[in-house]
Amino acid sequence: MGTAPDFLDPQEGYTTQSAEATWISYLGLYTYAHKSGEDGGKVIPGLAQDFPTVSSDGKTYTLTLRPGLSYSDGSPVKASDFTYTIERALKLNWGGKSFFTGYIKGADAYDTGKSHTISGITTDDSSGKITIELTKPYGAFLNVLAFPAAGLVPTGTKMTNLSNTPPPGVGPYEIKNVVPNRSFDVTRNPKWTATMVPGVDPGHVDLTVKIASNTQTEAEQVLNNSADIFDWADQIPPSLVPQVTSQAADRYKQQNTISTFYFFLNTQAKPFNNQLAREAVNLALDRRAINRLNGGNFTQTCWFLPEGLIGHPTSACPYGDPNGAPDLAKAKQLVQQSGMAGQPVTVWSETRSPRKEFVSYYTDVLNQIGFKAKSKIIADAQYFATIGNKKTEPQTGFADWNQDFPNPSDFYLLMDANSIQDTNNENFSQVNDPHIQSELKVLNAVPADKLDTVADRWQKLDEYLAQKAYIAAYGQEKQPMFFSNRIDFGSAVFSPLYGNDWSSISLK
Repeated sequence: MGTAPDFLDPQEGYTTQSAEATWISYLGLYTYAHKSGEDGGKVIPGLAQDFPTVSSDGKTYTLTLRPGLSYSDGSPVKASDFTYTIERALKLNWGGKSFFTGYIKGADAYDTGKSHTISGITTDDSSGKITIELTKPYGAFLNVLAFPAAGLVPTGTKMTNLSNTPPPGVGPYEIKNVVPNRSFDVTRNPKWTATMVPGVDPGHVDLTVKIASNTQTEAEQVLNNSADIFDWADQIPPSLVPQVTSQAADRYKQQNTISTFYFFLNTQAKPFNNQLAREAVNLALDRRAINRLNGGNFTQTCWFLPEGLIGHPTSACPYGDPNGAPDLAKAKQLVQQSGMAGQPVTVWSETRSPRKEFVSYYTDVLNQIGFKAKSKIIADAQYFATIGNKKTEPQTGFADWNQDFPNPSDFYLLMDANSIQDTNNENFSQVNDPHIQSELKVLNAVPADKLDTVADRWQKLDEYLAQKAYIAAYGQEKQPMFFSNRIDFGSAVFSPLYGNDWSSISLK
């Protein structure tokens, strides 16, 4: 790994490097299928026997724990451990705790010290029954329960960061021998069998993870087979890519991540409160050029919902071909028709490369089609807070979204009128569309295990968004799957959430 995990304590970790280890070592009530592509984004029962019974108002979830489960230290798993686990995540101030405090009844009161327990969770250790009450319906709640941070730990586990000595968990692996910022081991749990949790099989190999902060060194070690796995969250240095593709073509592949990179277009301010002006932007972008600026690490797109996520459209883009040449002539014509020619436009960007280069290119395009554009580059640390402040009134600029979990509602949070806020706004395009709102009211309530039933409806909504040109999407990021020649490349699973599924890794 080029970057060490932020934490190896499941109730603290919130980075991909942490999740790679914790999702196979700390199962929660629900988890994800160990499969590549869209199938790997489907929620499956973990420590729960089955999917929950959900009340007609969508606010009460009732489920039963699998019997006979034990932690990696041999101690029995109890239903009340779930309550303790969520309380522990709140006490340790897990980075995603708003997914608990925002939906579980009493979680916010516990988090703020107004209550000594979470009133919305009741458990029965004798029967294994767990009941969770929500403050409002939330169809993605099973995705919340599948976070590694909701992976059970025994009641009484210290309410302190245990990253250096990770607590017992339930799963096919254990995390051991942690040397902070240098290395750790992820070893098979000898007590785990394929029948304990269907779909969560024992692993094939033990792993030693070393932190190599120089990605050049990291890539070279895998190329020359002195290390076996290049971390998917790192990018192979461009100077090495030709060597990797020529010498290791049978053990290297770029994989799509569930992400979308786009330029937001403020629909409440000139010039992009005019649909023709927004259409012009989408027609004028050469997504191939942006991809070159990103070292070829994009799948070019015009859609907001990315490939691999339920609802991703397969129809033709409404404004041009993302893999073809832009139509500058048509774009210039639309700007003239819109009456917005000559309008001043400030294009916002972060400082870091290649995002700054994306915006530099985009600013040039806006000038070519008839606007008077200039870029405004600000420090990365202040960027999203600045463009998310209503007083800034940004017209357009860089934005991206990487999934919290594989549910289209996680993306459409950014197109929901209810997300528009005076500060910390994430609906940068200020989209307030009655059709989108009516659809989200229905779609956001669909449980994660029933997403297949509304896939067509999500797709039509994303096609509508593109037709309205509320954003200018251009890329879905790709990450490397790159192994040594000892590894069986064909049998390895690339999870859409957690990258290389270590439990699928096996030697030839």
